[in-house]
Amino acid sequence: MLIRAVHAQKSSGMNVAMHDLRQSPILLFAIGNESRGDDAIGPLLLRRLSAWLIAEDLAGKYELLEDFQLQVEHATDIVGRKLVLFIDAGLDTPAPYSFYRIKNEDTPTLFSHAITPEAVLSTFQNIYQRDPPPAFVLCVCGEQFELGSPPSPNAVTGMELAFKFLLELTETPIDSVWDDLCIAKALGATQST
Repeated sequence: MLIRAVHAQKSSGMNVAMHDLRQSPILLFAIGNESRGDDAIGPLLLRRLSAWLIAEDLAGKYELLEDFQLQVEHATDIVGRKLVLFIDAGLDTPAPYSFYRIKNEDTPTLFSHAITPEAVLSTFQNIYQRDPPPAFVLCVCGEQFELGSPPSPNAVTGMELAFKFLLELTETPIDSVWDDLCIAKALGATQST
């Protein structure tokens, strides 16, 4: 996991931007609060994936970020990316998890606190006047989000399955392959009902 650090300084009358590390082309962004039950799913998955990426010597391909919730400022985190994955938990998410490509919203973001991944992409497009990078959501089914509660047993099971899927995603971080996985996931959900 590459942590992007940019420092601006003046040197000999010129502004110089120093990059401590190159920005990773792929951003994996977990959203959630560990003190709110199943809302911990995103951060817990991200940390587990971080350890696996380091062990497999794949950490340099990815930047991992986590936050309690998305805000309009997160549009700046996707600048220069080739691929973005948002990892979250959802109360109305089909069990054990859903995986889909984000469609850009045309509606303006009228609030600036706790926005959707779609709104982050819309904000990116409004600010930078270009299409955002391909972005996907992996959302694990959650049941309880009460303050102080641990993850539910079903959420723990969903996290295990989602982690295996995350490993599959990291094997081939290409948007067309991920699109195929979206279709396969949708067909699998259709066939199981």
